[in-house]
Formats: sequence, structure tokens, C-alpha cells
Amino acid sequence: MSTHPFDAHLARVAEAGEHAVWTPSDGALPALFLSHGAPPLFEDAGWMAELFTWARSMPRPRAVLIVSAHWEEAPLAISSADAAVTPVYDFGGFDPMYYRMRYDTPAAADLARRVMGALSSENVHETGRGLDHGAWVPLTAMYPEADIPVIQLSLPTGDPAGLLSLGARLRDLREEGVLVIGSGFTTHGLPFLTREVMTGRVEAPGWSRQFDAWAAEALSRGDVDELAAYRSTAPGMPYAHPTVEHFTPLFVTLGASTNPETPRTSTIDGFWWGLSKRSFAAA
Repeated sequence: MSTHPFDAHLARVAEAGEHAVWTPSDGALPALFLSHGAPPLFEDAGWMAELFTWARSMPRPRAVLIVSAHWEEAPLAISSADAAVTPVYDFGGFDPMYYRMRYDTPAAADLARRVMGALSSENVHETGRGLDHGAWVPLTAMYPEADIPVIQLSLPTGDPAGLLSLGARLRDLREEGVLVIGSGFTTHGLPFLTREVMTGRVEAPGWSRQFDAWAAEALSRGDVDELAAYRSTAPGMPYAHPTVEHFTPLFVTLGASTNPETPRTSTIDGFWWGLSKRSFAAA
């Protein structure tokens, strides 16, 4: 019987050894934007390796704050700060094993208080909600030990300016060893994918490749205005994003960076099921 790719990934993680924990001498952690995939990411050894290698290229964070496309709520809300909260299985049609997977992180009360403090001008409330798949799926590949406190923050708006402002209020957390993540997907036109594309028999559709190339070029120039005008200027719209929640977490990441207009290069690129995996760090 063959080994499941995720089991092989865990074996590679065990061989990697200790991961040095962030200290103040390391300086601020970057903010990340990552394309988060879906449970079948655990069947893609290459993508898991990319995410884990990325995690190991940085000091191990003291905590993670993540904004996911899969939790849109205003006023702002944060997930449960309790330990080992059951994840949200907000997907359908996949192998039953994915509905049994857990990501049992430690209690995150200290992080919750710090986040609430950073957003003191907002009406932020704590919920009993667990982490959705936009959070626990990529984090399971990056930090499979699940021993880092994690809080998820809701996505309160699709307005780029509002999300840049939200990210700016989270910026100081990076100086405390908190990894701030915007989790979405650089393209997400699920209704327009064919079986041939999803099985890799044909290349990613033109609307996905065109939007991805546009985003990469705008990021390489640090052109926040161009990115914010994506609805009207990006090629491939609206196919690349028939709804926008998978692109807008990018603006939280840029807002949390030291300078949103700094040129960016991507850490991960390529396509999965015809969707762009482009992901980057913003120091």
C-alpha cells in the first residue's frame, strides 16, 4: 500500500529537526499573502514542500494571526482563543479523511488580547469559531506540529483601502514575533474550470494566466493603486474572481508591511487546478 503524500510530508518534517523560535533580535517577521488551496493540497507533495520550506526560511513565529477569504464578517470578529478548537470543515466532496483532520493549536488568549488592543478603535468581538480551511490547511503544511497559537480575524470588507488600513493597525504585531497572514488565492474562478484543467490535461485557462501575470507585474512595481483597481484594470476579470474575497486578503498583507509600495517578488508561483498559487512575503 502506497504512502499518502501527507504522511510522507510529515516524515520529511520530522527529519528537518528543530526550528529556531523568533527572538527580538530577529527583527519584525514579514507579513505573508498565500494562496491556500483546499484539502487536496495534502495530496500535492511539491506544494506542501514549498510551504514548509517557506516556513523554515523564517524564524518560528511566537503566534500566527490569519485573515482568510472564508470568513467574511463585519464588525470585526476573532476566532476562539481556546486550545484545540474543532476546525471548520467548510468544503464538500472530498475524501472523508479530510473531515477527520484536526489542527489542535494551543490556547491563544494572549494573542487575542493583543489583537483586540491593536484594533481598540473597532468593535471587535470574540467568537467560538474554529479555523476554516483557508487557515488550517496551509498552516498544517507549514507548521504541522500545531504548537503555535493561532487566531483568525474576519474579513470585514472587500474595499482595498479599508483592508490596507486594517493591515496597518496589525503592523506592530510583527515586531512581537507574530506572523500576519492574508490567505486567499491569486485566482479563484472555480465556476469556470473544466475537468481537463483540474486534472492537468490542459494548461491553466487564459483568464487565470493573464490575471496572474498582471498581478505579478504590479507587485514587482509595488503598484498598490493598480492592484486596488483590479476590478476594472486586471485582465481575466471577472472570471479570475467572480467574487472577490480570495483576492482582497492581499491588501491586509500589504497594509501590514513596512511600506505597501515596496516591489515584491513571489515565493511560490505556478498553478493548481488551473488557479494561480502566487504567494509572497512583505517585509
